[in-house]
Amino acid sequence: MEKDDIYTKDGTTDIHKNPALKKETGNWKACPYILGNECCERLAYYGMGTNLVNYLKIRLNQGNVTASNNVTNWSGTCYITPLIGAFLADAYLGRYWTIASFSVIYVFGMALLTMSASVHGLKPSCDENKICHPTGSQSAVLFVALYLIALGTGGIKPCVSSFGADQFDENDESEKKRKSSFFNWFYLSINIGALFASSVLVWIQMNVGWGWGFGIPAVAMALAVVSFFSGTRLYRHQKPGGSPLTRISQVLVASFRKFQVKVPTEKSLLYEIADKESSIQGSRKLDHTKQLSFLDKAAVETQTDCIKGSADPWRLCTVTQVEELKAVIRMLPIWATGIIFATVYSQMSTMFVLQGNTMDQHMGPHFQIPSASLSLFDTVSVIFWAPVYDRIIVPLARKFTGHERGFTQLQRMGIGLVISIFSMVTAGILEVVRLNMVKRHNYYDLEYLPMSIFWQVPQYFLIGCAEVFTFIGQLEFFYDQAPDAMRSMCSALSLTTVALGNYLSTLLVTIVTKVSTRDGKLGWIPDNLNRGHLDYFYWLLAVMSILNFLVYLWISKWYTYKRVAVNLP
Repeated sequence: MEKDDIYTKDGTTDIHKNPALKKETGNWKACPYILGNECCERLAYYGMGTNLVNYLKIRLNQGNVTASNNVTNWSGTCYITPLIGAFLADAYLGRYWTIASFSVIYVFGMALLTMSASVHGLKPSCDENKICHPTGSQSAVLFVALYLIALGTGGIKPCVSSFGADQFDENDESEKKRKSSFFNWFYLSINIGALFASSVLVWIQMNVGWGWGFGIPAVAMALAVVSFFSGTRLYRHQKPGGSPLTRISQVLVASFRKFQVKVPTEKSLLYEIADKESSIQGSRKLDHTKQLSFLDKAAVETQTDCIKGSADPWRLCTVTQVEELKAVIRMLPIWATGIIFATVYSQMSTMFVLQGNTMDQHMGPHFQIPSASLSLFDTVSVIFWAPVYDRIIVPLARKFTGHERGFTQLQRMGIGLVISIFSMVTAGILEVVRLNMVKRHNYYDLEYLPMSIFWQVPQYFLIGCAEVFTFIGQLEFFYDQAPDAMRSMCSALSLTTVALGNYLSTLLVTIVTKVSTRDGKLGWIPDNLNRGHLDYFYWLLAVMSILNFLVYLWISKWYTYKRVAVNLP
């Protein structure tokens, strides 16, 4: 074996910062520890998040609108904090140490949440009618715990998928093909954790107690940390490339400084270092692209660009540095179209649960399934469709498209957007049927209707199918199209669609409630949904999803994929 074949070719190192040995590190042998970590961490997250809206209603005595908005605000924050973790990973700590350090904060938050639900004095007291009366300090402890968890997850979410993908050498064709499968199995591991959370844990919370219901996820998070550290000697590490925000700022400043400078028609005249490797640590060189040509001014050499014999980075940037910014800008329109999809997705932990609360939850004479547990059908759908997509759909699609992945990443995401429309239509139709039963039999004040909660299964199943196409496609797209030294940041950027989707849900619920309750009306989403019109809210989301898909088609048509420069011998 030649010396070049002993080590990876993508610049990765082992834990001791030595070049990574190809046979002893990375690949699928390192992935079980990463997938195990993700499975346990997601079990912890969904173990508290899936049923949180009911906890806020029962223990904090909050109404439908307040509880729903508190859940979406917290969930949104869980997907904004990854920007912090991603910046630290790409600029200073690397993905491994970022995951390790933020996991400590996460475990501490989980422990505090468990205490707030089980320790006398921290948990709200309830009267003989099971109506709880939380004090201000008890509510404060709960929200401190929740937002500590939101901070902790910010260091894990943007790094784990990228860290797993780092275990496959992009310069090795056989490993590169395995990387695409990794994202499917990664998302599958998420949903295995979510399956246990939405079934067993939700039942424990509603029938055994919230202390046990939050304590088990806390233990799961501790196991996630153990799993992650167990694989340390096998991991491959990408070197932090310095602050991506600084490099972006340098390109913008240099471009505006050279506002009147003309860009040469010959791209070879633009500034780039002569070395085989990029000047950005941990990054390959990128080919010049024609779009966004104004930014090319930053790579035009002038007489004032050098200070004491070396290039001033705030005046002169390499082509690769300019192309980094172009790659991020090109991804932003695709990113924006994911926000509406995330708004639809967020309904599973809010409106779907509240809708389920009004329906018959009994399975036989003695067993009652909590409404939040219906999200397990979303999980089952993902667990079913992820391997089917990888093993059946991709090979079939490959025969027709000729594309090695079956569909392009953009085609895959677009299919998911279409399926999400049908999930909202299905939920809306069910609500129309439910409300017709209420009117027909005068069931306005009935606690739950004689209508099985399992009529909700199709809407959950469709969202799960949409996830396999859109969310997994999004994971792969943002990793693949991100510049090498900005992968954690771009993974975090993809996660912010979920954050903004949750915040948009909060905004829509707030606006809808304000507008629909004018003149003393109960509105679309009152505390008694039998007297409301939740179906109107679902129709609103369906229309927004259709418009969003049409915009996505137009944007994706003009997207230009990233091109890595080929180094000639």
